[in-house]
Amino acid sequence: MFFDARRFEFTAPLVENWQEIRREYVAVQHRAIDWFERELYGDGWKVVGLFDFPHGKPLADNTRLCPLTASLVERHIPRHGAAGFSILQPGTRIQPHKGYAGEFLRCHLALSVPEGDCGLTVAGATRRWREGEVLVFDDRVEHAAWNETARERVVLLIDFIPDQEAARAAATPEQVIR
Repeated sequence: MFFDARRFEFTAPLVENWQEIRREYVAVQHRAIDWFERELYGDGWKVVGLFDFPHGKPLADNTRLCPLTASLVERHIPRHGAAGFSILQPGTRIQPHKGYAGEFLRCHLALSVPEGDCGLTVAGATRRWREGEVLVFDDRVEHAAWNETARERVVLLIDFIPDQEAARAAATPEQVIR
């Protein structure tokens, strides 16, 4: 299920700084490693971690190279978990799966999105990423992602626990556009 990203105050500074965040990604893209759950995708899902999974502790070697991104996460999202850059290489499909139990929702800030067949389905609703925009969804329900284009797709991925007021406001998912 997708949520209205505007319900979460921290998304505004991310959107305001998305191009600088993308520049920081470019500076660390050579550090990308395979996501550990290979059974979900086979090959082509890479990550550059900034804050570890699942505790959200800084990964110093990478946060040092991405000071703005790290600062935005730490300053605006006090209850964050894992955060980092998620890369889907051309031809990659992440199979339908459910995330881990807990209170976390997931935020994707789109940094580089190719034209074509590249999207995310959550609980049967499909969306396309748009550069400089945020998607917020419940990772605990079945979801899948794919990039069937000739270019990589990059998002800043942040797991977060919403505050009580935002959680209540976001309890009603926004109207899904298919």
